[in-house]
Amino acid sequence: MQRRQLIKYLTAGALFSSLLPAFATEPVTLKVGASPLVTGDILEFVKPALAKKGINLKIIEFTDYIQPNLALADKEIDANLFQHKPFMDKFCQDRGLKLTALPGIFIAPIALYSKKIKDVKELKKGDTITIPNDPTNGGRALQLLAGADLLKLKDGVGHAATVEDIIDNPLRLRIMEVEAATLPRTLDDARAAVINQTYALPAGLNPVKDSLLIESKDSPYANMVAIRTGDNRPELVELNNALHTPEVKEFILEHYKGSLIPSF
Repeated sequence: MQRRQLIKYLTAGALFSSLLPAFATEPVTLKVGASPLVTGDILEFVKPALAKKGINLKIIEFTDYIQPNLALADKEIDANLFQHKPFMDKFCQDRGLKLTALPGIFIAPIALYSKKIKDVKELKKGDTITIPNDPTNGGRALQLLAGADLLKLKDGVGHAATVEDIIDNPLRLRIMEVEAATLPRTLDDARAAVINQTYALPAGLNPVKDSLLIESKDSPYANMVAIRTGDNRPELVELNNALHTPEVKEFILEHYKGSLIPSF
């Protein structure tokens, strides 16, 4: 990525020379929020490269989708890596936060899983399917089900779809919205669940091998680093650079075996 392209994500009109002063002789500590196993592993991978730049990367793990952005806004951490831009934008709009998305790193396709059936054709009338209760990922889940003709949604709702946008439900499926972190546990009771990779992988679920349905690889929902708007520190430039290297792309491909897809 050209430096000029990166800078526009950090602050409009800023000069590169002002973003990259020489680091102090003492290492700079950078606190980055992450989800367990997935983004945390990727950040661990780039630790040595950042250490060579004088940056001590400290990874702070979060187990939900709320606290990482609140902690970032409150300056408890310096950046986070766990979400896609549509989710961040909606979160900021709802909470009045000012965060900025850096370029995408990988796509984590959302998928439908079940412990009770092996094919969506086995779904029966009245079955329960659990989906994420946050607006953007809930919409993704509904679009996944609609793409398999399990539901029909109002025209034009896109990934902003809600359960109120369902206009046809041939099997009278019960769509239950629950907190994303609890979705793997719902598989014991629900017929199926649409689960984000953030929580599927730690639960031992691989979307390529284990899912009944998987989101298209053309999904626009690339996970990226979020920073506070206007935070132009050079270590954030170095963090973003470190996450967009051929080595990181190879790590994602080899380590996740197709369950995560590099987006750069």
